[in-house]
Order: sequence, then structure tokens, then C-alpha cells
Amino acid sequence: MQLNYEFKNAWKGMSPCEKEEVMAYCQRYKKFLDEGKTERECTRFIADVARKNGFVDFRDMKDGELSAGDKVYFENRGKGAALFIIGKEDIEKGMNIVGGHIDSPRLDLKPFPLYEESEMALLKTHYYGGVKKYQWASIPLSLHGVIIKTSGEAVNINIGEDNDDPVFYISDLLPHLAKDQMQKKASEFITGEGLNIIAGSMPDPDEEKNAIKMNVLKLLNEKYGMVEEDFISAELQVVPAGKARDVGLDRSLMAAYGHDDRVCSFACLEALLEVESPQRTCVAVFADKEEIGSVGNTGMESKFFENAVAELINLQGDYNELKLKRAFASTKVLSADVTAGFDSNFPEVMDKKNSAYIGKGLVIAKYTGARGKSGCNDANAEFVASVRNIFNENGVVWQIGELGKVDQGGGGTIAYILANYGAEVVDCGVALLSMHAPMELASKVDAYMAKKGYLAFLKNA
Repeated sequence: MQLNYEFKNAWKGMSPCEKEEVMAYCQRYKKFLDEGKTERECTRFIADVARKNGFVDFRDMKDGELSAGDKVYFENRGKGAALFIIGKEDIEKGMNIVGGHIDSPRLDLKPFPLYEESEMALLKTHYYGGVKKYQWASIPLSLHGVIIKTSGEAVNINIGEDNDDPVFYISDLLPHLAKDQMQKKASEFITGEGLNIIAGSMPDPDEEKNAIKMNVLKLLNEKYGMVEEDFISAELQVVPAGKARDVGLDRSLMAAYGHDDRVCSFACLEALLEVESPQRTCVAVFADKEEIGSVGNTGMESKFFENAVAELINLQGDYNELKLKRAFASTKVLSADVTAGFDSNFPEVMDKKNSAYIGKGLVIAKYTGARGKSGCNDANAEFVASVRNIFNENGVVWQIGELGKVDQGGGGTIAYILANYGAEVVDCGVALLSMHAPMELASKVDAYMAKKGYLAFLKNA
């Protein structure tokens, strides 16, 4: 009997064949990152993969048609999704769910963003989620989103990702003149109202007033057929330009925008695709708005997921509210979200004995929350034990972790929302460095173990 316990490095003892599998998995994941820099782009990617793998839009099914083994998907206004593989047991007996979110911290354009100042055309922004504002200056940025024109036509925007595209930019103060700036708190280096995107500097030769702004408007009109009023009915997001990149001479890490929480959401997707003929209904959830509290009709606080389960019970031909409540009360969930990895550059904010480490596998986080566990789920010991045993029995390298020292701060996930229905829930995801920065760092082996762990849970919970 071994009395002590240490979490191990996930690379150690791994066969060359499995290392190749890790690298191949992360190539697919990086493709997802590059094609899905917004929740809308992620949803399109997920729905396309689902259809190619035999999932059917629930609206194309008729009452009484649903049976074990069927694959069904739901989209939530193009900004979220839920994929189901129907189990042999009635849904009333519960589901196995892995659920993450596909929104990430970013800069949103304001509803009326374009203006001219000091011989520049600029775009006003409003940051979304928890960001360090100063990190968004002096880096190449791209513009993604959708414009709904007066006619109702939807126009997708993606500027700054192709090699031939222009990029966007937020200026910062040169160090030669930054004496006063450097005395400020980091949160005040650049204010929210100072995150203005440089969009052009060339005047339209035919215009006298606001000639630079008018030139930008003419370019947008030529390419997208839009006018300035169309900004009002648009969702345009500014994100870092460029592709996900390998990090380190051994290529063991990945730097990218949006690891939080796409590293877990992609693992949810790939894990579900490997499930066949499950005993219990297996589900992957991809939610929006987690970074701002899971609010709105595309966030996890909405009735979208509850309604999706109700629709499935109805498709089985015998819907009633008691069945729906029993289904949730008997459900088991991994809230698939990232956590903080121990950073040797900032050891003072972490508890070494209770921190997650890069390269030590999938992280179980019994609770998140802030300070006195405020706002967390705090999974019960019985459920944590069952998840731990599933991972051990299926060769998943895992570790336990907290989100930093008790009084340093904290964070939240979607775990508490499904727990409110009576489901068993625990947070379980990948440790990151530089979380919420424009470029975050993740370990390839941790990303792979997330997929392996989620698959084991879906099959065995």
C-alpha cells in the first residue's frame, strides 16, 4: 500500500505512439482555434462537424422517432450548441454531460464606433470579460463578426487573419514620455475609453469634412455593402490576429488566443464523437456569455439547455415536467473549464501544494469561487471520488488544483448553474499560463488528457 501520493508529469512513460496521438490531436485543436475566434465561428465549426458525423437537427425529427443511438444537435441563435447521443436508458434516469463555453475575453466595437481624430480614423471599443487592458495595445488585431443590414441580410466580417489582410492596432505611449503613466496602477495604464482601434489614416480626395473617416466608410461599403448605420445592428469583435503557434523547442506547448475555454470545448466535441451506443444519454454543451456571468438568452443561465432536454423527452413521445426534473436530478456533469497553472514567475499568488501544474494532466477543481468560496459549486466528496476512479481506471493523467491562494481573488464557471437543477457537477479542465491574456499558454499533453478524461467520463459515469 502506498501511503503518500504525488501527481506525475503526463509525458513521462508515454509511448511514442501516444505522443504522436497527442501531437495529431493538437493539430486538429489548433485548426479549431484558428477558425473559431468568436462564439459564432465556433458554433459554425461545431455544427458542421456534428452534421458530418451523423448528428441531426432536432427540428428535422418527428415525435416518437427518437431512439437509442440517435445523434441530435441544437443550436442557440448561432452562438451556442448542445449535442446529444441518445442512450439505451430513458433520459429520465439522467445524462452524462461535459460542458464548456466558447466565448473568450475580447474587445467589442461600440454600437456607433467610427470617428476621426488627429488625422486618424478610429473605432471605439468596449472590453468584454476580465482583461488587463494594457495587454491589448501594440499588438496586431483582427476584426470578426456579423453585420445585419437594413434589408435583413447578414454579412460576415473577418479582417486581419489572411496574410494579405491589413490588421488593426491600439497605440501605446512611448517610454520616453511615459513618466506619469508609469506611476499609475497597471489597471490605469490604458483606460477602457482609451482602447480605440486605429482603422486608417488616408483621406478621401473627394471629401472636405471627416475625409479619413469617409474613406474608411467607402472601403467598407465597397467590400461589404454596408453604411455607417449598419454598425448599430452588428456584433463586431476585436481579437488578436494570427494563428495558434507551438511553443518550446520540443513543441510541447501552444500559444493562442482563446484557450479559455476552447481547449476544453474542443475536447468535449472530440470526446463525444468517439461515443457509440451509450447506456446513458451523453451530451456536449457549448455555451456563450460565461465570461460575463452566463447571462442572456445564449448564456447557460438561459432556458436553452433545459428546453433542449424537454424537446428530447417530447420526441420520445411521453413528455411531462416530472420527467424533465428527474432527468436533471440524476445527471452527472463535468464543467469543462480552464484553471490557473502554477507560474514560477509569480509564485506568490499560488499555493504550491494545491496548484495545478502545466504538463501534469487534466485538473479536477472541487470548487472555484472567490475568497470564502463565494459563487462556487463545491462538488461533494462522493462525486469527486467517482470521477477520480473513472480517470484512474482509464489511464487518464489528472491532478487537483485551486485557483490561487484563498485571499488573492478567484473566478467562476458554469458548474453552479447545472448544480441548481440537482445534478452532480465538478469543474474539470486544463491549466493555463497567462489566462485571459491576448495569447494564453497551454500544454499539449494536458489538452489531450482533457479529451481522454471527458471520453472516459461520458462512457463510464
